[in-house]
Amino acid sequence: MFTRASDESMTMFTRFLAVLWLSLGAATKTSAGTAVDLTVTGRVTPDACYIELSDEGFVDHGKIPAHTLLVDEFTVLPSRQLELQVQCARPMLFALVGIDNRAESSLAPDFFYGLGRNIHASDERLGSVALSYRNPVGDSQTMQVLASTNSGESWTPEPNGYPRSYMAFAPTGDRQPDFISQLRVQLQVDTAINFSQYLTLNQEVPLDGSIVLDLRYL
Repeated sequence: MFTRASDESMTMFTRFLAVLWLSLGAATKTSAGTAVDLTVTGRVTPDACYIELSDEGFVDHGKIPAHTLLVDEFTVLPSRQLELQVQCARPMLFALVGIDNRAESSLAPDFFYGLGRNIHASDERLGSVALSYRNPVGDSQTMQVLASTNSGESWTPEPNGYPRSYMAFAPTGDRQPDFISQLRVQLQVDTAINFSQYLTLNQEVPLDGSIVLDLRYL
């Protein structure tokens, strides 16, 4: 009887240990999974406008014979016009600002963009580039061009896009920029070469104007 009871006791004890081990194992497994990382990502992007220029924004005046340049006057080259388009996700207030990458070569940096310097004589400035905005149409409506010289605090009708000026668009008669989702306007580019008497022209000299049109939200 003692032996049988002992066997039964051992069996029950073994089962108890097994149950205890399983319980501890389950508890350990549950404990390891009580915390898990959850990462939520994404980006909220602002509504944006995109600007495009025809001909990839490239104006090429070709080869200009040195003897055709005026000695004591600016030689004005034929005007070129590029189609400028602005597309916005929704009607937005914006302005275009001309930034001159050749400002150090400009003969009048408040009014004209530089045409670069003579690569054979770095003290010689080659000339000027002028920009103007013509025939703007915003959302199928004829617009006028406005300019601001104080970063958009005040505006006046003005088609000429001077360096660093804010250029915006509004219905005729308005004096504040309008919300626009689609703009089409002609960008007129006028180039003038400096007096030939101030230039060393016994070698080929590349014209090197470089302008950035920066779209800024108002």
